Amino acid sequence: MRKKRKFCPHCGGQITKKKEDTVLRDCCSICHSYFYDNPLPVVSAIVEESREILLVKRDRAPFKGYWCLPTGFAESGENIEAAALRELQEETGVKGRITRLLDVDSYKSRFYGDLLFLTFVVRRVSGKIMAGDDSAQARFWPMNDLPRLAFRSNRRALAAYMHSKKEYWAIMDSIEKPADPSGDRAVNELSRRLINVLIKNKELIVLRWLEDVTGNPSTAEYHQYDEKNLISICDRIISQITLWLGHVYDTPRIRNFYTKLGRERKKEGVRISVSLSALSLIRKHIWEVALDRGSLQRNLDLYMTFEMQRRITIFFDLATYYLTQGYEEK
Repeated sequence: MRKKRKFCPHCGGQITKKKEDTVLRDCCSICHSYFYDNPLPVVSAIVEESREILLVKRDRAPFKGYWCLPTGFAESGENIEAAALRELQEETGVKGRITRLLDVDSYKSRFYGDLLFLTFVVRRVSGKIMAGDDSAQARFWPMNDLPRLAFRSNRRALAAYMHSKKEYWAIMDSIEKPADPSGDRAVNELSRRLINVLIKNKELIVLRWLEDVTGNPSTAEYHQYDEKNLISICDRIISQITLWLGHVYDTPRIRNFYTKLGRERKKEGVRISVSLSALSLIRKHIWEVALDRGSLQRNLDLYMTFEMQRRITIFFDLATYYLTQGYEEK
């Protein structure tokens, strides 16, 4: 249980309660110093490999004997990302690199008071898994067989992580087990590379396209268009391409989306040439980012490159056809 303040560390005066800006705080009855009890920052790391999560078994209270993500307090003056990597290494022996901040959660602990949990997704770089001083064990657990985790914030962050990867895993599964038993492994590997580029760089593609579509002469009617709406549409189109490459998204879904989009743009008075130009710009920026990241240049023969071009072309041909149909509907 977190101990209450009794005496002032500056003058030894007795601590009382006094309001400051409507907030009731500890205050020294003699020197009138206020004391601020802000949430303590707690960092956690999600390290996933082959759909297994790295967990540690706690060796001390609270929740001794329970499993949790590698978790600990950030030190004063310590960079918050450095704290997450330090705790990961201390508790598991793993050195990592942060890929993104996943979740932030507030939690009230009877041991420590108000806590602020920051959970990062971390890629393992090196290190042999070995339990640290605060841990009884450290090991990877399959995602479909995780133990009950000690902290609610860990459970919440892991749920968010699994949800964010659900679509990606479905795509990878469909590539590993294609509907066509004669599927070409080399082509599937290329699909996997491009899918990874799309998922990791979706935001970059959307931002490049947004800058282009709101300034390109061929898309003049989008120059004053609501940016949030444009971002949402581009984001959905990239997701569709990703799912289609992974054999998860079928042609009827493409037809339904683009005929509806065509009807909506026609109703808004956007010319069909402008809508088709905006669509072609998405393809342009997908290829530019893919080439920038080297996904279509390293160790790929000419056949594989042409095959990938063929798949993307088919998708955009379908999108163009159904978008036009949407415009033609009465």
